[in-house]
Amino acid sequence: MAHRLYRLGRFAFDHKWSVVAAWLAVLVVTGFMAVTMSKPMQDSLTIPNTPAEQARAMAAELFAGEPADAVADVTMVIGAPDGSTLNDGPAATAVQRLVDDLQGLPQLSTTSTIADPVQAAEVQTELLVANALENGVSEDRARSDAAAVSPLSADGTVGTVEWSFDVTDAADVSEDTKARVETIAETARSSGLDIGYFGPGMESSSVIDPTSELIGLVVAAVVLIFTFGSLVAAGLPLITAVVGVAIGVLGVVAATAFTDLGSTTPLLATMLGLAVGIDYALFVLSRYRHELGEVSDRREAVGRAVGTAGSSIVFAGATVVIALAALAVVGIPFLTSMGIAAAATVAVAVLIALTLLPALIGVFGRRAFAGRIPGVGAASEPTVERNTLGRRWIGVVRAAPIRALVAGVVALVLLALPVTHLAMALPSDATAAVGTPAREGSDLIERGFGAGRNAPLLMVIDAEEAQSPDAFERVIEWASDVPGVVGAQLIGTNDAGDGARVLITPSGGPNDESTKTLLSDLRGGTADVEAATGTKIGVTGIVAVQTDVTDRLSNALPVYLLIVVGLAFLLLTVVFGSIVVPLTAAAGFLLSVGATFGVTVLLFQDGLFGLFSPAPLASSMPIFLIGIVFGLAMDYHVFLVSRMKESYSRGGEATTAVVEGFTQSARVVTAAALIMVSVFAAFVAQDDLFIQSMGFALATAVFLDAFVVRMTIIPAAMLLLGERAWWMPRALRAVLPRIDIDGESLVDKPSSMPTDSEVRPNTPETKPSVFTQGSRY
Repeated sequence: MAHRLYRLGRFAFDHKWSVVAAWLAVLVVTGFMAVTMSKPMQDSLTIPNTPAEQARAMAAELFAGEPADAVADVTMVIGAPDGSTLNDGPAATAVQRLVDDLQGLPQLSTTSTIADPVQAAEVQTELLVANALENGVSEDRARSDAAAVSPLSADGTVGTVEWSFDVTDAADVSEDTKARVETIAETARSSGLDIGYFGPGMESSSVIDPTSELIGLVVAAVVLIFTFGSLVAAGLPLITAVVGVAIGVLGVVAATAFTDLGSTTPLLATMLGLAVGIDYALFVLSRYRHELGEVSDRREAVGRAVGTAGSSIVFAGATVVIALAALAVVGIPFLTSMGIAAAATVAVAVLIALTLLPALIGVFGRRAFAGRIPGVGAASEPTVERNTLGRRWIGVVRAAPIRALVAGVVALVLLALPVTHLAMALPSDATAAVGTPAREGSDLIERGFGAGRNAPLLMVIDAEEAQSPDAFERVIEWASDVPGVVGAQLIGTNDAGDGARVLITPSGGPNDESTKTLLSDLRGGTADVEAATGTKIGVTGIVAVQTDVTDRLSNALPVYLLIVVGLAFLLLTVVFGSIVVPLTAAAGFLLSVGATFGVTVLLFQDGLFGLFSPAPLASSMPIFLIGIVFGLAMDYHVFLVSRMKESYSRGGEATTAVVEGFTQSARVVTAAALIMVSVFAAFVAQDDLFIQSMGFALATAVFLDAFVVRMTIIPAAMLLLGERAWWMPRALRAVLPRIDIDGESLVDKPSSMPTDSEVRPNTPETKPSVFTQGSRY
């Protein structure tokens, strides 16, 4: 491995302009594909073969002849001023003005009828009651059913107005049209009304606020300047990272021509691509600076840097890619697409660090470390002899390894305790940030109609083989008596008369446990009702869909962990020639991810310090966060422990190897962690709640894993284990492939060594390394 990468680095250095041109061509082609082939992002929460999707399919078959549901509908919720109703004089005038303004909206569907909710409620109630009486339903029951779907609350203080835009896709609603709705809403607020609105017609795709990227790049630039003390050297990782992110994000956009991707996918690709792109380039460039102190030939130094640091990058990147690509085995389409897109972006970052960076080093030549800033940075890599901060820290850990190990573990366990009350839900209007139109609308509905109005369930009844003509009524009567049901109303039958839709209004809100219990009870009781009536029953609706997705994600998590940790364990076992090192890596990961979830629960779910609006964490966040954090945790583990192994494999004593390896890598790992933390933390400024929480959690995870786990707990454990840290059964060592991740085959390699494999055995050019005889491997 090291020798192949060594030759790749020299090739990129020798053919610098061709390599640079090739990557620019990839960037241009990817950009052209993104511009000419891309389609709108699709935020789909559907999962095949879930109960909610089966019920949807049943409804689609029964009501096949009816018009499809509007794809860009909007609900505006109107609240009267305190102490009045929407029918009072000033409020009624303001509502009528609002309705008149909405009727003039551009792109408004011709089938949409926008009416004053007070008047609409009266007309709708009379029509529904008249129809119900004709069908033999009592007037009390008819009025109760009408109230359940009324656009006006019982006390007259809250009303709803609904319409649809005449577009084929919600993404086709223009920003000017949305801005017009916002202006109308603001005018109504100035008249004293409370206004909120939600629906696909007013949703905007998650757009990257460039401020987050700029903040991350600025902080990264500062860290790089202090690391290298050179403006040019600090700029090289930034250039390569930006190129990698551009290719990755444009590739994600272009991929929409072939598959549906969620609107948050480019944001996640940007976060990961920028963070790992800078870090991977930093590791190679830092090793290149170290090799320049060993050899005078820049071409040779580049080859050695790519052969050593590049080997670590390949395997560190491989763990990230494995963790992200393994999301495909969960069987959830939107999670699979996000994982593969992020994995592809990381793979691009690895390739760029191994090829484009060496080429740019060749382009700058002697000026690669130009623009020196006096007194800033170090001229060379740290050594054991230099009394650096890393050297002093590992001295502290070595003096009391048990104390350091226990302190680190206890601190992380305490931070992880809030995980015991972790609550998860998919993003919805009810969990939107306080103050947003969607949250205002949801809160107004709960105030006027009750929490259950925000969590409607839809029951679909197939009565093609029903045993009695009153099958619908019997099913509705059963549903009405299920605990937690506020109302069950027939809202439509198909032309054939053998299919029906029933609106179920629960007593609880979309995130209440009582609503989930009700959904379970409804589904659990259908078997007896189906047998008694000869019908087929399904329950769907947004709450049902979200519950099914959350359950699928929760059930898939153990399988996903087993696959990811298992594959990474095998990979690290091969890389380090030890079964103890992968075990410490996995244990450290569990500690850091547990503490990360604990801190995230405190700030985002519990609203500690009032920094974020309290809301359950997104259901997809845990599994996605675990995948990313596991990959990044293995990054730092590989970078740190590979330098320890490099020292140990050359015959060094075990504890000395830990000290030497830590001292040589601590500075660059610290810089890499600070860069990654700043990049992730900057995305907390985004408007999307999922991106906010993910950015914060990733920043927290990297900080805890790098500084508490990898730079405190792991060195302490390695010092305590000593020689046992590198133990592996002899039989297993005999069958595993030998991988040179520490660049042992490159030690003392003459700068004139041929770059191909045509050198004959036993020639001076292929003499064994002077360290081979003392190597443990």
